[in-house]
Amino acid sequence: MTVRKIDTLFFIKVLTIVLIINAGCQEFIFAQSVRAQRYVCRVVESFPHDVNSYTQGLFFHNGQLYESAGQYRQSSFRKVDIKKGTALQSFRFPDNYFAEGSVVLGNYLYILTWMERVVFVYDINTLKPVKQFFNPFAEGWGLTTDGKQLIMSDGSSNLYFMDPLTFVEKGRITVKLNGKKLGQLNELEYIKGEIWANVYQEDYIVIINPKNGVVRAIVDCKNLLPGSMRTQKTDVLNGIAYNPQNDQVYLTGKYWPKLFRISLTK
Repeated sequence: MTVRKIDTLFFIKVLTIVLIINAGCQEFIFAQSVRAQRYVCRVVESFPHDVNSYTQGLFFHNGQLYESAGQYRQSSFRKVDIKKGTALQSFRFPDNYFAEGSVVLGNYLYILTWMERVVFVYDINTLKPVKQFFNPFAEGWGLTTDGKQLIMSDGSSNLYFMDPLTFVEKGRITVKLNGKKLGQLNELEYIKGEIWANVYQEDYIVIINPKNGVVRAIVDCKNLLPGSMRTQKTDVLNGIAYNPQNDQVYLTGKYWPKLFRISLTK
């Protein structure tokens, strides 16, 4: 009896290990086999954009466009008149802060800083400061929300899910494109259950499954800003905003003269 019990327990343990390994292998095979779809962005409409804005965060809240801009001694946040590209309301950061991604959740505006490890929180209705959080990661890049938690990038291949009440990490995913880790994830936007992300210094956007980090699609944006509009100051593609009121996506870049409303084609 004792031998049989031991054999049975051993068999159960082995079977459990086999099932776990098999499940892991199936997930690995799935991640490796998923090939990202490819889209090209087509300009539907263009708007003026502040050519002096080093765009870091871009989003709509209640139909209104907002933008955070970086660089030391130049960082700012503004409520934007989309038709004119000018600020309806704005404020500057102290010279020693480099503003990064921004988003609104509830009545609070959250703005990351690059290496200062400070997350500024404001009342979105008054733009008055409310509090600050400590960023547990060395750098802050992009920021968005799924309506329940904040989603942050730090320039790595990871995306972090943060508690909006404490800015403590609740979970993370590693983003993979065709089975390989994809780093330099920058500005983020949550659109219809998926995360759109700029890849720093690249002319494409990736669309990510927030459950497993797999890139479902790549959006080719290399011809978005015409060469005739580029100057020596023109910097990289960065800035994704989704307006749920008209179901439209808007893109821009750092020091770009235009903001584009786009559609996707295969």
